[in-house]
Amino acid sequence: MSEEKVLTKKELESALFSAADALRSKMDANEYKNYLLGIIFYKYLSDKMLYHVGEVLEGRRDLSLEENQKIYEEKFDTEDLQDDIKTTFSYTISPEHTFTYILNEINGTARTKDGKIKTFQISDLADAFNDIESTKDSDFEGLFADVQLYSPRLGTNAQKQADTIANVIKAIGDLELVNQVDNKDTLGDAYEYLIKQFASESGKKAGEFYTPQEVSELLTKLTLVDKNYPEEMTVYDPAMGSGSLLLKFKKYIKLANGQADKIFYYGQEINMSTYNLARMNMILHGVDSSNQELRRGDTLDEDWPPVSKTMFDAVVMNPPYSLKWSANKGFLQDPRFSPYGVLPPKSKADYAFLLHGFYHLKNTGTMAIVLPHGVLFRGAAEGKIRKKLLENGSIDAVIGLPSNLFYSTSIPTVIVVLKKDKTDRSVMFIDASKGFEKKKNQNELREEDIQKILDTYEKREDVERYAHLAKFDEIEENDFNLNIPRYVDTFVPEPPVDLKKVATDLHETNVEIEKNQRELVGMLKELTSDDTEIMDGLDAIIKELEAELHE
Repeated sequence: MSEEKVLTKKELESALFSAADALRSKMDANEYKNYLLGIIFYKYLSDKMLYHVGEVLEGRRDLSLEENQKIYEEKFDTEDLQDDIKTTFSYTISPEHTFTYILNEINGTARTKDGKIKTFQISDLADAFNDIESTKDSDFEGLFADVQLYSPRLGTNAQKQADTIANVIKAIGDLELVNQVDNKDTLGDAYEYLIKQFASESGKKAGEFYTPQEVSELLTKLTLVDKNYPEEMTVYDPAMGSGSLLLKFKKYIKLANGQADKIFYYGQEINMSTYNLARMNMILHGVDSSNQELRRGDTLDEDWPPVSKTMFDAVVMNPPYSLKWSANKGFLQDPRFSPYGVLPPKSKADYAFLLHGFYHLKNTGTMAIVLPHGVLFRGAAEGKIRKKLLENGSIDAVIGLPSNLFYSTSIPTVIVVLKKDKTDRSVMFIDASKGFEKKKNQNELREEDIQKILDTYEKREDVERYAHLAKFDEIEENDFNLNIPRYVDTFVPEPPVDLKKVATDLHETNVEIEKNQRELVGMLKELTSDDTEIMDGLDAIIKELEAELHE
């Protein structure tokens, strides 16, 4: 049986996060997340391969990584073994580059073929990464580019850099990442937990890679309301970050059809570090390479994927808010934007993201996107786009969220739900801005808050001070302004004032004041002093108080 520690999900999360202690004093969370997440991913790939070696060569699944390492060193030159590993994993890690061997180097127990003790050098880990990245399979190309092993942030010289990385490797060295006992998603969930913790520590920079899980859950479930996908489902996030939002479908589509392995994920991300993080996240969640197509690119400047390739059952997105973009006039000929006759302004790409996602939505699909409230009421080009969408019946719901849900901004946001197959042009307005739990630094949607939103959205019925189904005529009367307070009155009137009670309370207060003044006068009269000025002052105060009592 493996000697590595098999932990519960919470224990694993805690153990993995504590490994960041070796890096916290050297750089901020937005940087050290790349080191820790990259090294964890490397250990996972290495361990998975070694367990496979033991199973293939010895027919045993209970051997420790150390035992499998010895077998691997002895049999590595066997051509059949190398072919089997390449076929099974699409990558190969040589025996002297496995995580287990490098950990032995750090612990002083690794030996070369001629019996000499082998000590750890940064180049050993760099070579191990190169083993994985040099595979012909594009899934691994450039995957560890952000793990800057020779960065001065790790130390002022090669030895100090090696010591820092060695401490990270030792911190996770005896953790079991492959054979988890609770469920097959334990490691993927732990990885998500780490991403969340790094987002919490990263502050505004977290917006590049993380959408809070509760918001991701809500967006995902909104696209699944009244939907059933018995054969397969395609999902798309054009601003995917770490891929966490896409991966929610793996968890929640089971509610619809139980065929999580029939989900096909498409995502695009402009930031290289975040793109690599999404690739690792997918693999650690057990998503087969044939079920995903992730791309690094600028979603707005270059349309992807080609419409001829696929349209999507669900589009979900939490793009950067009010981002500047080129708004080049040539985009007026782009089929994503041309039906609307105008382009979103250069200063605010909110509608550019919305129109891109909506263009790639199937006629029977649903899209849910998080945006700032300005998209509901801003005029000029945005107003024209909004009017066109409403006239086409494309906007299905507008859901106001609480403020301070995101690590990157404290502003309140709104979810816009869009469809192409609506039979009417009504819009469901939901003001969910007051449904949350206040945590230490953030507000957080609770399960009951999420469920209330989903139930209200599905029923499409008015709820006092919470929701209103607005017909197109009503929206037209409001000049296509979708500002939620125009449709949902959340004002709670003050209870009527009982004037008789006020009068009684006022009388009782005056009686109490008079009583206290009389007691004060009595105490002042008992005071004496040989100083005539003090006594004159006391007499003056007493006379003033007595005058008030006789009024």
